[in-house]
Amino acid sequence: MKREIPVYDICTLSAFKQEDILISRFAPYLAQHHNLHLAHKHSFYHLVLFTQGGGTHAIDFEQFVVRPFQVYFMVPGQVHSWSFEGEVDGYVINFSELFFQSFLLKPDYLMQFPFFGGNIRDAVVDLPAEMHPPVIRSFEQLVAETEQDNRMSADLVRALLLQLFIIIGRLGAEPVADRVNAYNYTLFKNFQQLVEQNYTRLRLPKEYAELLYITPNHLNGICKDVIGISAGELIRNRIVLEAKRLLINLQLTISEIAARLNFEDNSYFTKFFKKQTGLTPEQFRNKALNTNHHENINIR
Repeated sequence: MKREIPVYDICTLSAFKQEDILISRFAPYLAQHHNLHLAHKHSFYHLVLFTQGGGTHAIDFEQFVVRPFQVYFMVPGQVHSWSFEGEVDGYVINFSELFFQSFLLKPDYLMQFPFFGGNIRDAVVDLPAEMHPPVIRSFEQLVAETEQDNRMSADLVRALLLQLFIIIGRLGAEPVADRVNAYNYTLFKNFQQLVEQNYTRLRLPKEYAELLYITPNHLNGICKDVIGISAGELIRNRIVLEAKRLLINLQLTISEIAARLNFEDNSYFTKFFKKQTGLTPEQFRNKALNTNHHENINIR
């Protein structure tokens, strides 16, 4: 019988004593959870550094070639799956959304890093050779700290993680928050949060602009400054992404997916999806299943 795509939390992946953080070397983690090559979701942030091995990694239907000293940052809710080649090792860190909340005054502090911003292309980082030793040292410190369980260990893990994020974050382009004024950047992040909460019922930029007390033109200008696309495109992209995530759940019919996304009928949903992707929902589902079959990544 076909099942829904599994959603894992930190507790289901480990008997680790803390609910909000898991740190491990990757090889034993993968050996313990060998089914993680299957398509699945996480309810937590997921960070992986590879030090050896190869293969492919799919995140929300974007395919990446796995290479040593490559870091993957994944946010809650993303669908991903692995297809490894050879002996694979590295480090894995899982942490909940609550892990930093009691430690930082700014609840959205992590969102300033491009790899946590939701753009998949920013979430895969190839480390330059000179960064390999310091990054490995950081991961080894994190592993050692969780294994020793010293006093105030959790706070030191938080500090080490933030140091790691800053070091890797410096490798990318100039942070958006540094080139867009603070007010507009805050508006953009608020817009993103509103879309995440309301994309199934609010489809028009003007509806979000009203909630933000700005004009639709102002909202469009902010989106183009920050991510280079219009507000309408951001909304449509989020709807399409959720549609794709639902389409690989074979338990749902196309009509049921259309209803979940609040489309009037199956026909309207099909037209919308094809306009955005070039494929009908059925064609996308068949293509995704065929791709997964050939890569030995089974969706069940």
